[in-house]
Amino acid sequence: MDTPPEDPGFAAAEKARLDELFAALSDQSHHVEAIQPAEFRARRQRCGKLLADAGLDALVMEGGATMRYLADVDWRLSERLFALVLLADGSHFWVCPSFEAGSAALKLEGEGRPGGEVVLWDEHQYPYAPLAAALAARGVQRVGVEGDLRHRFVHGLAQAHGAARVAIALEVVIALRGVKDAHELQLLRRANELTQQAIVAVSHEVRPGMLGSQIARMMCHAQERLGLRDPWVLALIGEAAALPHGGLGERPLAAGDVLLVDTGGALHGYQSDNTRSWVPEGAVPSEVAKVWRIVNDAQKAAYAAIRPDALCGSVDRAARAVIEAAGYGPGYRTFGHRLGHGIGTVGHEDPYFDGGSEVVMASGMTFSNEPGIYLPGRFGIRIEDIVQVTE
Repeated sequence: MDTPPEDPGFAAAEKARLDELFAALSDQSHHVEAIQPAEFRARRQRCGKLLADAGLDALVMEGGATMRYLADVDWRLSERLFALVLLADGSHFWVCPSFEAGSAALKLEGEGRPGGEVVLWDEHQYPYAPLAAALAARGVQRVGVEGDLRHRFVHGLAQAHGAARVAIALEVVIALRGVKDAHELQLLRRANELTQQAIVAVSHEVRPGMLGSQIARMMCHAQERLGLRDPWVLALIGEAAALPHGGLGERPLAAGDVLLVDTGGALHGYQSDNTRSWVPEGAVPSEVAKVWRIVNDAQKAAYAAIRPDALCGSVDRAARAVIEAAGYGPGYRTFGHRLGHGIGTVGHEDPYFDGGSEVVMASGMTFSNEPGIYLPGRFGIRIEDIVQVTE
């Protein structure tokens, strides 16, 4: 009987066993440095220019990926608004509940921290009037809101500042975070190389009779040994792999079964995401081999379609056409999800490789390229790699 992993004794013994199993893997995270304070300052200046080009005077965001991207500040979401407001001149200020001022100072002040004026609001007051007053004092007319700003806060800002002067700034954020600089590309490349190294190491240890959860624990541990943080794993066996994100109960791996492993982790906040599908034991069934080759060809067709100035939607269509031509169409019949997603400090971020996307690709954008074919009750094949758009 498998001992529950939450048992402290089991966890310690399992860690020791996995440390020994993957003793050849060592921490590689120090080979690439994290984003530095000067880079965050440069990002705020670049965001200001993008706002000005878009005819916006400010961008409002709450805790999340864009706040981390611009200021290296994490803030837990709650019913109370804590926000970063970035102005078109590159300056910024914060909106904070008064009773959280001390906690905010710990995150905002000091060596390498973003600083900036903090506009406080009291519980009886709500944040909208103080925020609108701070915007007016700085001559702000048109305000952009980050796409993840919750509706209750967008609504309150619109009432206080004027609905006609508030607009979603999705295109600004895509231009800001979607195009990666050289340091970001270095981090993404290394993160994904480490995940691929972990997949190879784990593949040598997979045995018949293993459960997906056991394989997943090995994958997480291997990535942690290599220096990735917060690893996650989908390890799907046989018919479970026909559901792209799983959901069936576990059963042991048997000869001839497909194993689909979708996994990743973070290197200094930058994400990896790779999927491999293979038969670890026994002869490869003929249809599995056929489907794998079709999915591989679809991925290659997508690579060939990725170029600056082409539409993101065209890449999805190029991959889907290969799958349809091979008899596994039409449309979403066996390939039910989009081809891929943007990736950076968040595993899934704008823009996306879906057939309806009219986002124009630019050099430096990064995406997953992950076609798949899923045959319910039988097996699924997905192959996923991260790709950079280049000239």
